[in-house]
Amino acid sequence: MNMAGIAARLRITPFGLICLVGLVATLYLSLIWAPRERVMGDVQRIMYFHVASAWIAEFAFVLVGVSSVIYLWLRERKWDIVAYSAAEVGFVFCCFVMITGPIWGKPVWGTWWTWDPRLTFSMILWLIYVAYLMLRVYGDDLPQVKTFLAVLGILGTIDIPFIHFATLWWRGLHPDSLVMTEEGLGAGMEVNMRIALGVSAVVFTLLFFYLMSRRMALERLRDETEALRERVEHRHPGSVGI
Repeated sequence: MNMAGIAARLRITPFGLICLVGLVATLYLSLIWAPRERVMGDVQRIMYFHVASAWIAEFAFVLVGVSSVIYLWLRERKWDIVAYSAAEVGFVFCCFVMITGPIWGKPVWGTWWTWDPRLTFSMILWLIYVAYLMLRVYGDDLPQVKTFLAVLGILGTIDIPFIHFATLWWRGLHPDSLVMTEEGLGAGMEVNMRIALGVSAVVFTLLFFYLMSRRMALERLRDETEALRERVEHRHPGSVGI
């Protein structure tokens, strides 16, 4: 059976199947194939998932900010959907960052949490995600609310450079990046570790776009359903119970 047949049998798109295969490959490379880190031991393997998730959490909110700018400019619903979908999926990855960080930090630092600059700005990003999504859920579907959400999405991106460069700008417990070093990309890691981390980053990026595309399709379907309900209500007042 070819890949398209497997995807149809599992009721997922070929893109989703590629992501699934990529996740299996990521698990193998990260947990088995990559060498054991000499100082931290096996707990270091969390890095392959933690770093990739952190990259997506930051990238997703940048996408929220860019989409929000275009929405304020064009006032087109599709860009509001892009921002909303990116925020929702990005929040999942941000939660994963906030969970895997302490799991790694406890055996390495001896504490679950410290107000290290990068951790602090990461917590701020998580709170921005929460505020954005809570306003989405509990705010009315009004143009003013969407405008405020777009402004919040733009302002939230200010936090991203502070997360990314925190270890360069301030001294803290969080280790310096081993991926982007003065010696070159990934020069601070062994080759097998670089490959495992690279594959993980690519797979998580593909997974993000897959989940985001599914979420966008769901939001468009919701709009179509709402438009259909309004047409029925207009032609037959009182016939729609919801």
